[in-house]
Amino acid sequence: MTKRILLCDCEGSQPVAAEAIAKATGCTAGRVFTALCTREAERAAEALGQGEVIVACGQERAFFEMLAEEIGAETPGFVDIRDRAGWSDEARAAGPKQAALAAEAMVAVPAPATRDVMSEGTCLLVGAGETAFAAAAELSKTLAVTVLQTDDSEVPADRSFDVIRGRLARASGALGGFSVRIDAMRALSPGGRGAFTFTEPRDGAMSDCDILLDLTGDAPLFPAPEKREGYLRADPRQPGAVARALGQAAQLVGTFEKPLHVRLEPALCAHSRASQSGCSRCLDACPTGAITVAGDHVAVDQMICAGCGSCSALCPSGAISYDAPPVASLFRRIDTLARAYRGAGGGAPRLLVHDDGHGAEMIRLAARFGRGLPADVIPFETAALAGFGHAEMLAALGAGFSRVDLLLSPRTEREVPERETALANAIAGAQAVRCLDLADPDALPDALYGGAAPALCDPVLPIGTRRQVTRVSAKALRGDATVDLPEGAPYGAVLVNEEACTLCLSCVSLCPSGALGDNPDKPQLLFQEDACLQCGICASACPEDAITLAPRLDLSDTALGQVVKKEEEPFACVECGALFGVRSTVERIMEKLAGNHAMFANPQAARMIQMCDDCRVRAQFHSANNPFGGGERPRVRTTEDYLETGPSKRRDH
Repeated sequence: MTKRILLCDCEGSQPVAAEAIAKATGCTAGRVFTALCTREAERAAEALGQGEVIVACGQERAFFEMLAEEIGAETPGFVDIRDRAGWSDEARAAGPKQAALAAEAMVAVPAPATRDVMSEGTCLLVGAGETAFAAAAELSKTLAVTVLQTDDSEVPADRSFDVIRGRLARASGALGGFSVRIDAMRALSPGGRGAFTFTEPRDGAMSDCDILLDLTGDAPLFPAPEKREGYLRADPRQPGAVARALGQAAQLVGTFEKPLHVRLEPALCAHSRASQSGCSRCLDACPTGAITVAGDHVAVDQMICAGCGSCSALCPSGAISYDAPPVASLFRRIDTLARAYRGAGGGAPRLLVHDDGHGAEMIRLAARFGRGLPADVIPFETAALAGFGHAEMLAALGAGFSRVDLLLSPRTEREVPERETALANAIAGAQAVRCLDLADPDALPDALYGGAAPALCDPVLPIGTRRQVTRVSAKALRGDATVDLPEGAPYGAVLVNEEACTLCLSCVSLCPSGALGDNPDKPQLLFQEDACLQCGICASACPEDAITLAPRLDLSDTALGQVVKKEEEPFACVECGALFGVRSTVERIMEKLAGNHAMFANPQAARMIQMCDDCRVRAQFHSANNPFGGGERPRVRTTEDYLETGPSKRRDH
């Protein structure tokens, strides 16, 4: 059955390119309604009842969902072509953008994997004095509350909540799984007359809770506290903030679905090898501390991960990738927008990347009360703004967008987007990507109008891993050039000082990506630049300090194959002539050991240095001081020997 898209010009306030939208989506458009959410609601209900419907309205989504539920119909899909295209000073030219937005709405985005989180409502409230006790009394109506009292004020006689005293030394975990350590812990003794007394203090008390409510007014217990689910904090001097925290805490009971934001492939991780440190980009960038070291790779605590996406944008190997939804679906959306825009007669659009909170609201306000977005600026909503890294930026430029703007939100960590923007511009060879740090809706159109530009290259398909997409897009933008990149870029060359290198091949054995290799037939150090992650393990492992890194992106086909970085003549075994080792190394060992070391004072022993493995073993075996030899073995006694001796001789023995 062909899907139907319901179009509305919102009381005549916007032009609707019905024909272009129908062509881009393959849907049946029909007539353009004027008041689909009010006077023409019956027509909407009739269409919803037939199933397979997309409603081209974002503002009244709740109404149409309620209408579908009321008539027992399937929940429709939605696309906003009004705030994002129709309400604009350039609305008459926004037909291609409306078609592109509608086509994007048809892209199937897989639902993220989730894990159930159970919260039974056990709450640890940390605070002092009246504020803590009043909050506990209110919260104890819905939660099982324990107050960790941080002062010595008198405890009320209210026993609807527990009270302990002490110092919160350590806290870890998230909603449904907090673990805390309390030092100098004193438990309340409820018996006796008069004021409550407390036990003697003891350190190292451990406890678990589902919710952690911090009313101390001190520094937060966790990095990026607003992103730690189940951890609520408020300044005790602000009653409004305390009341909001109590209201939020009361809602944190039950079973919740926690999205698993990222996927981890430990085998691809280049954090370290054999205690040699390598890449730490994700560890340095994670705002919540969800990423930790686990041997030679990293581990991700999905319960702590807030899904900012920084690790995915920075990971050079793809060991960590954003999975809610997968990066491949993001590339598919970008390509769909660009193709549909061109298919509807548009030229080179610009991409405005924004989050689903601050950015979406800025666009709505600019459309309703201001100039709206230019006709060639296509908004692109993503839940993980910091996860839109250089690969995604280059994918957009390679797909046909002339510019990419990231609209940062107040809660977006700036370091990763700014770093990725600089890297994308260096690869593209133009200032085609920028970060917009705006809080005024009127400033958004001002920053966008007048910025139209031609596409930087012929469109290419963004398909594959992030590294593959980066290379394909960069090649479309720069040809076969070799591009110098900023320090810390995940692409580059390994430079080898041939005079210092001894071909020990330590770097080969530790290289996590296989960029460095050897030749089993001759002494060679091989390098494939396209595979190099610039993790630095080879440089730190090299005993001769012969390796340095050069951040760059070689777009020629040479980077896809192996090149020889160091080669020497092999040594021929003095016994059998088989080639083994490196001539210079064997000669250097002979020079240092032969006649100068007690073990090699004998010319025959020194000669063994010049033998291959097999010949060396044979020479050792036949030598006078054979370490594998022993004294003459006694003859084995047999049954015949036993029988020949006879009973009397056996007694003599």
